[in-house]
Amino acid sequence: MSTTDLTTETAPTALARVRRIALPLVLSLIGVVGSLGASRGEPERRAADWFMVVLVLIGTVSLYWLQTRPIPVLWATVGSTLVYMLMQYAYGPVIFAFVIAVFSVIRRGYRLAGWTALITLYVGHLLGRLVLGINEDGVYQVLLVGTCFVVLGFIAELFRAHRDRVMAAARTRREAELRKAGEERLRIAQELHDVVAHHISLINVQASTALHLVDRQPEQAGPALSAIKDASKEALVELRSIVGILRQSDETAPRQPVAGLERLEHLVSRTSRAGLEVHTVVHGDPHPLPTGLDRAAFRIIQESLTNIVRHAKASEATVRIQYGEQSLVLQVDDDGQSLAGPPKEGNGIIGMRERATALGGTLTATRTPTGGLRIIANLPL
Repeated sequence: MSTTDLTTETAPTALARVRRIALPLVLSLIGVVGSLGASRGEPERRAADWFMVVLVLIGTVSLYWLQTRPIPVLWATVGSTLVYMLMQYAYGPVIFAFVIAVFSVIRRGYRLAGWTALITLYVGHLLGRLVLGINEDGVYQVLLVGTCFVVLGFIAELFRAHRDRVMAAARTRREAELRKAGEERLRIAQELHDVVAHHISLINVQASTALHLVDRQPEQAGPALSAIKDASKEALVELRSIVGILRQSDETAPRQPVAGLERLEHLVSRTSRAGLEVHTVVHGDPHPLPTGLDRAAFRIIQESLTNIVRHAKASEATVRIQYGEQSLVLQVDDDGQSLAGPPKEGNGIIGMRERATALGGTLTATRTPTGGLRIIANLPL
């Protein structure tokens, strides 16, 4: 880890510690000095003494633990403030610690504890005055104090609601980022599957052909080996492109174009060299497609041809592309071995369907009248 990283990580912690110490220290100074000054200005009330200073310090010093133990701190300020008031010391800044504690507790979501503390201090003060026979304040002052307590509680509630909204928005953003990252990982996994499966299948077929011909007709093994070389080279280029996205490298982008229907002829030619004759039929007016749709269409056709090469005993395949006003329809048929019943859906068909579904489209796998496999994908524009 670099020095810059260490500075960035320790700075907030050091600032938090300074704030944690500064708040009770400053309030203690204000509380003690302010209470002593209020005593000199209110000679009719109880004179200042060491117990008054202790009560002030209990509330202010306890704020040091406000972030870690908010509820005990809250009740420490309630107790010290209530005793201070019932002892008839001069009115002063002793209430500040209680106000800060109540505000912080309610804002952090401890609503019941905060409102209970407000009611306890107010009712406790009223009952204590009655028990001790203190009747120096009129009804107006009593109602004013109660109103101030209610206003304090509602202000804290407003800040709590704002804090909850901010936290909910941050949580929503994090969930959206995680969901987006998961979708991107799935997309890259599908890309890797399609690239590797297609090229390895072609290499496997061409290698089998080369092994078959190398002893009997060595002069005809050359094209198969050449096809293996081309397929492996293209696989490496595409894999390098995908891994480059994962690494987010600044290397020069590969010259290989992004997979799309403009590479369909190259795909058909490469597949035909593996022994599968592929026919292409296009309906409608071809036009540029959105990048995501174009890539998905190409990969679906690629995976369909890969499945035919790997699993179907087919000699021909037909790729039909229909450009419509509302959707792009893909259909891939093969003349494979006549089979009964619905086709078994492996990872290839599942991956193709996920690509189509991600774009709001559909993909079905059925049998052709001759028993081959038919893939139909309907991708909305």
